[in-house]
Amino acid sequence: MNRGAVLVFGGTSDARFICQILDEQRISYTLSVATAVGASLAGDIGGKIRVGRIDTDGIADWLVSNAVNWVIDASHPYAELLSQNITRACEIVGVTLSRYQRRSELNDLEHPLLHKVASLQAACAVAQTFGPRVLLTTGSKELAAYQQALPGKTLLARVLPTSEVIAECEALGLGVDNIIALRGPFSSEFNAATYDFCAPDVVITKESGAEGGYLDKVNPALARGIPCVVVTRPQPQVFGPELLESRDDVSCRVTRWLQERKS
Repeated sequence: MNRGAVLVFGGTSDARFICQILDEQRISYTLSVATAVGASLAGDIGGKIRVGRIDTDGIADWLVSNAVNWVIDASHPYAELLSQNITRACEIVGVTLSRYQRRSELNDLEHPLLHKVASLQAACAVAQTFGPRVLLTTGSKELAAYQQALPGKTLLARVLPTSEVIAECEALGLGVDNIIALRGPFSSEFNAATYDFCAPDVVITKESGAEGGYLDKVNPALARGIPCVVVTRPQPQVFGPELLESRDDVSCRVTRWLQERKS
C-alpha cells in the first residue's frame, strides 16, 4: 500500500467507486459513514470502514491520530452540516480536502409544473397551494419538519426499507397507507407506476443527479400533470480543481495525489 492515509466520507453509492479507484492504486484509506446502511452501500471494498456520526473536533482528532493527509468528501449533497464540519476540520489540521459531487441535472429541464426552490420551507409553501396528497421522495431525515410545515396534508413518504426508518415514520403517526419503503434509484417506468398507484397531488424531491434518477423521478410526474417541487442542493464547500464531478475527475486527482506524494 502507498504510504499516507486517505479518509473518504461516504453517504451515497458514489463513495463505492471512489474506494474502488483507491483500491486499484493500492492506496491506504478509511471510508467514514454515518450508519450501517452507508456501510452496506460500500460493498466489498479494500479499505477500513468507520461507522458513526462525527463533529468537527472529532474529525480533526481523527485526522491527526491517523496521520491523514488527504480527505475526500463524498457525503450526501444535502448533508450540508457534515460538509461544513469536514471543511473546518481540514482547515484546522491543514489537510488537503477534495469534494466529490455528482453533476447536476437541474438545468436540463424546465416545465411550468416544475418548481425549483432553495429550502424545505419554500418547498412546503409551494406544496400548500396544491391538493392534499403530498409524495415525499426526500428520505426520512426531515420527515418531522415536513409534517410540521404541511399541516392538514396527507404525507406519502418513500423511504429506505430499514427497521429504524420505519420506526421513525411510525413515531410520526405515518401508517401503512403512508409509507413506501424501497431502496432506489428507480427507473422512469417504476416511478410512473408509483405515481399511478399513489395518485399524489404534488411531489417533493431533491436534485439527486443522474445517479439518483432525478429526471426519472421528475419526467413521469410532469407527464401526468403532477407538479414537482425540487429542493436544490446547498452550495459546495470546495471549489476549483478540488471539486470533482465525475469518475474521470476522481481518477485524475488520485494520479495527481500519488505524484504529490513522490515529490
